[in-house]
Amino acid sequence: MLADLGTRSADYLPPVAVLAVFYLMSVTLAEFISHSAAVVVMVPVGVGVAEALGLDPRAFILACMFAASMSFSTPVGYQTNAMVYGPGGYKFLDYTRVGAPLSLLMAIATPVYIYLVWGL
Repeated sequence: MLADLGTRSADYLPPVAVLAVFYLMSVTLAEFISHSAAVVVMVPVGVGVAEALGLDPRAFILACMFAASMSFSTPVGYQTNAMVYGPGGYKFLDYTRVGAPLSLLMAIATPVYIYLVWGL
């Protein structure tokens, strides 16, 4: 279903934007499950999207790896976020307030740099 969504987005978007959509799907998943599990789920999806569109699958694998390590918006997705959650006196929305803009910035920059350095 996710691969189909990514493939259908290519009807309206250029390849770098399809990569950005895939990046956003990966980072969103990594916010709610472990980053390792997000990679295991999303790499086959990215390879499927890339092959369906005739693009380089390595770019989608890189996007997945980078996105999975950028889970800043919740204390759930990454172990160190959870470790400082209680002792630091943070609230759940503190992570979202700081992490969401940072994740959005990385969702714009990372696909562009992947496209410029490795191509599609």
